[in-house]
Amino acid sequence: MPEFQEIRLEVEDGIATLTLNRPDKLNAFTGRMMHELIAAFDETDARDDVRVVIVTGAGRAFCAGADLSAGAQTFDYAARADDPASPRAGHDSPVRADGTVDYAHEAVRDGGGRVTLRIFESLKPVIAAVNGPAVGVGVTMQLPMDIRLASSDARFGFVFARRGIVPEAASSWFLPRIVGIAQAMEWCATGRVFDAEEALAGRLVSRVLPPAELMPAARALAREIADNTAPVSVALTRQMLWRMLGADHPMEAHRIDSRAIWARGRTADAREGVMSFLEKRPPAFPCRVSTDMPDFFPWWEPRTYA
Repeated sequence: MPEFQEIRLEVEDGIATLTLNRPDKLNAFTGRMMHELIAAFDETDARDDVRVVIVTGAGRAFCAGADLSAGAQTFDYAARADDPASPRAGHDSPVRADGTVDYAHEAVRDGGGRVTLRIFESLKPVIAAVNGPAVGVGVTMQLPMDIRLASSDARFGFVFARRGIVPEAASSWFLPRIVGIAQAMEWCATGRVFDAEEALAGRLVSRVLPPAELMPAARALAREIADNTAPVSVALTRQMLWRMLGADHPMEAHRIDSRAIWARGRTADAREGVMSFLEKRPPAFPCRVSTDMPDFFPWWEPRTYA
């Protein structure tokens, strides 16, 4: 397993727990954390012993947003090219000799977006266990996670307009699809911080729990998935549901559904799913994500940044 400094990744009995681990800084997001989160999801996708990923924060916060220790230059990444805490560190400048900007340059890419796009591609379902404040990238990084549970101590804020910037991490795509355009615009335009009950009413989170019950509830949900479902089926289902959010017509879903049902119906998993039900016993699905994804997967066109 990779060695991490700003996150922890622990795997036990099919469940990976990924903990943002800068508690003295309220788990503020840095360039190193960005790279470590991407590496962690590479690891969980590669391991067949991981069925579900839970993401939470160490200490009293989930993630307080971007690390603001660079002061006024926090979001001026061109000025912070040599700062290892910058998500753009290590890249050449995108500014051309004539002063114009190459907006297709790798250095222009938003660090939070790199993380959310990686989570979007995850083959394993992802549960956010939001234990405390989650603002800025601390909330936008949750949007491609499949289920969000919140402690009653959690606070949320799309605070970007109050910092003179705009929502990032591809949240202009994710957030309206989750909560609707009116709610998304209200939260982003005001930039105010709101409590867990408002997040629940706005459908940002599925449940609000007392702090002591948050992680047990997340683990119970993860256990339900790990113990009762076929890994390949869940991996396919996750991508089918997310990617159909942008489909132009239900026929696109019908094409993929048909391929998936045809391919999966011929497998040992389908036979096991039926027989375990008829025999009233727990299933033991033999197919693995690492080796047994159907031949049409991935069906979408590669996406590039340009």
